[in-house]
Amino acid sequence: MNSAVSRPRESASAIEAAEKRIGGYDWTALASNFDDYGCAVLEKLVTPEECRELAALYPHEEHFRSHIHMARHGFGRGEYRYFRYPLPDLIAGLRTALYPRLAPVANRWNERMGMDTRYPPRHADFLKACHDAGQVRPTPLLLQYVAGDFNCLHQDLYGDLAFPLQVAILLSEPGRDFTGGEFVLTEQRPRMQSRAEVVPLRQGDAVAFAVHNRPVQGSKGNYRVNLRHGVSRVRSGMRHTLGIIFHDAR
Repeated sequence: MNSAVSRPRESASAIEAAEKRIGGYDWTALASNFDDYGCAVLEKLVTPEECRELAALYPHEEHFRSHIHMARHGFGRGEYRYFRYPLPDLIAGLRTALYPRLAPVANRWNERMGMDTRYPPRHADFLKACHDAGQVRPTPLLLQYVAGDFNCLHQDLYGDLAFPLQVAILLSEPGRDFTGGEFVLTEQRPRMQSRAEVVPLRQGDAVAFAVHNRPVQGSKGNYRVNLRHGVSRVRSGMRHTLGIIFHDAR
């Protein structure tokens, strides 16, 4: 239990490097995409070399706290591993640097949906709240798919405290490393059929997206829509993805 509750320690250099690359995006335009579609793409967030290094971690169990085979749980086909603390520097830095860019979006959404929850500006403060509530297990994960694998539509909610946005980074190159395997986001609006958004990604691109709910402006004000995400069937090759979830789990 002691290893589970140890506080994450991100290096200052990793955070500084991540903040520099995160700061290069047009966050005003990205915020507009979040409001319009529930997701936004950060192109080339991670370099091809970094993608290969992250994907190469998958077979090495010392980096991970658990190993999930999706078929055993009805999640689809494929597998993933949850990282243990301390996280690799690149992942820890990106998680810390992305959070304060996304927290204002989350707070604005909650205000529009009439929800009282507000998120602190620093990720460390949000993690402390998670840990104080008994959510102490790290949630960043590395996913691996081969031909025939897919990820059912789902929501990554691991406890009472859940940050409403998360990030997935494609580590493999479509058309070279794999075919198929598109990232899919679905949105269910009240009394309407679900809408699907297929998000095209290249190696190193990240998609930030709504985990559970987001507000939509209607004729009578804002209303809440429900979102799920997944991955379509991989038709050939192998696909690796890094998932960055900002809340920790029970």
